[in-house]
Amino acid sequence: MVKGLYAHLAQTWKNPGREILHEKLIEWRAGQSVERVDRPLKLHRARALGYKAKKGIMVVRVRIIRGGRTRKREHVKGRKSRKQTIRKTLKMNYQWVAEMRASQKYKNLEVLNSYWIGKDGKYYFFEVIMVDPSRPEIKSDPILSFLAKRKNWGRAERGKTSAAKKSRGLRSKSHNLKVRPSLRAWHRTGK
Repeated sequence: MVKGLYAHLAQTWKNPGREILHEKLIEWRAGQSVERVDRPLKLHRARALGYKAKKGIMVVRVRIIRGGRTRKREHVKGRKSRKQTIRKTLKMNYQWVAEMRASQKYKNLEVLNSYWIGKDGKYYFFEVIMVDPSRPEIKSDPILSFLAKRKNWGRAERGKTSAAKKSRGLRSKSHNLKVRPSLRAWHRTGK
């Protein structure tokens, strides 16, 4: 069977060699945490998630620190030192955090979707597809015109993107209802 371009791109990214990403990761570490890019790195993935090379759509690369999400507190007299670290488990995956940071940086744009592009010892890197809902090209697009409606604004902050739904447990296949993320809430309904 003859494979197309996107099939070859997907095969290349299944097991990328060190030479593909090593130099790029060094550049990305030196750059800003939220940075606009000219074109998506994984074109096959971006196209699958709704990216089109047209006005009103842009791609942003976001850098997120890996590891535990502990935050240090200032030294307070009369406290044990081990009690001064805030250990809260954030109920959000890194991809959702990346989408929210991109949305906060570009307030006039909406998050369409995002995907993972790499990691090193310190950071995760994601590319976030952003859409300008005020552009006439987006308003006339039959697929993306839903972003122009006011009720669909702030998707990343409200947990309406794909990564956020996965983090909230709404993409689980263990229950066919897929409406409530809580197992406790599931059992309370009596189903």
